[in-house]
Amino acid sequence: MNRHFLGDTAVLLGRSLRHIIRSVDTVITTTVMPIAFLLLFVYVFGGAIETGSDSYVNYLLPGILLITIASGIAYTAYRLFLDLQGGIFERFQSMPIARSAVLWAHVLTSLVANLVSLAVVVGVALLMGFRTGANVLGLLAVLGILVLFTLALTWIAVLPGLTAKSVDGASAFSYPLIFLPFISSAFVPTESMPGPVRAFAEHQPVTSIVNAIRDLFAGQPVGADIWTALAWCVGVLVVAYVFATITYRRRIS
Repeated sequence: MNRHFLGDTAVLLGRSLRHIIRSVDTVITTTVMPIAFLLLFVYVFGGAIETGSDSYVNYLLPGILLITIASGIAYTAYRLFLDLQGGIFERFQSMPIARSAVLWAHVLTSLVANLVSLAVVVGVALLMGFRTGANVLGLLAVLGILVLFTLALTWIAVLPGLTAKSVDGASAFSYPLIFLPFISSAFVPTESMPGPVRAFAEHQPVTSIVNAIRDLFAGQPVGADIWTALAWCVGVLVVAYVFATITYRRRIS
């Protein structure tokens, strides 16, 4: 059964990846906005923002990486919605394939596409002067957090992809996720925020994730932020996965 599932997922993953290769503009589109934010905040606002860091691009990059992921997962909902509207799910149901392989193929496609987008954004940041003091284990920890965050948001994206009534509805859910890093420690320290905003910023998931990635990039000891970040990522991932699979079963029943 596992071999059947893995084989079916691999075949459907190849199908989805070919669609992306044929429309490279998808990856380009998801990286344009994060790169624009990176350029804008570093070269326009960076000189006026006090972060306590010698390099604002080093301070800013973790938040930009999360915005890149939030921007990219909108295409997962979009592709899933188009597959449903095109009747491909009905065709898959008539074939002897694992039903869950359809969803996992879309999720893994999102992971691959987002990793490419993240690599492009990091490349631009390096050209802008980003430097890291992290060792190999630190970089692997950053990669692990970003992968978990991508999977968590992707499973959230599956829900509107399965339930939306229009293309716009399938992708519009990502806007609040893109906006969330702005009310966090991604751009400025939370200490500079007024009371209620600071309270929200310090207790929402993006702040702990950004702080953990920032410390790992700097090669500094990571405190409780990394455990809070992992708890948020795993918790959201599990809840989103459960609701997505329930919705999928109802949708194809």
